Amino acid sequence: MKALHYERFGGPVTVAELPDPVVPDGGAVIRVEASGLCRSDWHAWAGHDDSVRLPHVPGHEFAGVVEAVGPGVTRWRQGDRVTAPFVNGCGECEWCRSGQAQVCPEQTQPGFTHWGSHAELVAVRAADTNLVRIPDGLDADAAASLGCRFATAFRAVTARARIQPGDWLAVYGAGGVGLSAVMIASALGARVVAVDRSPAALELAARLGAEHTVAASADTADQVTALTGGGAHAAIDAVGSPETAAAAVRSLRRRGRHVQVGLLAAAVPELPLDRVIGWELDVLGSHGMAAADYPAMLDLVAAGRLNPRQLVGSAVGFAEAARLLETADSAPPTGIAVLHPQS
Repeated sequence: MKALHYERFGGPVTVAELPDPVVPDGGAVIRVEASGLCRSDWHAWAGHDDSVRLPHVPGHEFAGVVEAVGPGVTRWRQGDRVTAPFVNGCGECEWCRSGQAQVCPEQTQPGFTHWGSHAELVAVRAADTNLVRIPDGLDADAAASLGCRFATAFRAVTARARIQPGDWLAVYGAGGVGLSAVMIASALGARVVAVDRSPAALELAARLGAEHTVAASADTADQVTALTGGGAHAAIDAVGSPETAAAAVRSLRRRGRHVQVGLLAAAVPELPLDRVIGWELDVLGSHGMAAADYPAMLDLVAAGRLNPRQLVGSAVGFAEAARLLETADSAPPTGIAVLHPQS
């Protein structure tokens, strides 16, 4: 198969001909139609994830068609159009059995624990637990955004931030996760303030439903507090930096809820824990979304209340994807870029 490939962390990302993945017992191999280019792929390439073994093929959010299934698979067959969460549960532990595969202790992640979807083919473990059927009418580019950024944002907004109609939500970072959170929260009746350093990203956030946009600065938290009449009910850090995490917490009103979604590299944020205690703030993590929770999200997509296709910015080939991966931290694209491996 053709795939993106690197042999050392921070080294050149090349286009290579590599062996096809082996079909796992209980798993499946998917022929990739679209694979989202995500900042998490940059984290893996930069060496920030201990699960990555070299040489490596990145990519963890994808849509495609089942190429083959392994022994024990009962729900899927060749030709089915599918996607999957970026966290694949083992299907057997107490967390998977209770529908919480996103925290499975034996989880696998294409693009991290094994070769990923920036390739013509990708393997998925425990297919009956982790594959999700793509609804009719949802194209591959839009479906590819569901596996990581859109589904992660959906669970962060609904299950972790517990957003209700009329709530103020501050979203730090208008990349793929942040823009998804803006769209989802707005569709659910929340009032959203989007924060980013990019004017183009903030313009897109406004089109997706943000009531206010704020250019990131030293006094961002004060601006958000003023715009929301005393602080947001909830805040999401979709960037993953000490500065955005601390600012998001400081944007909250009393009894507010902070959700950390953006991955933090080496630096540990200094959170205002005195305020967390005195104001009884909730500080929550959110790590993707299990396949078992996809139906509620897909129902909103099918009803037209959510349109992940609006988040797709561009479709690229392998050469451009390699360039974008290496520069994802310093020059993220506006909207979601997707790789078309078969083009």
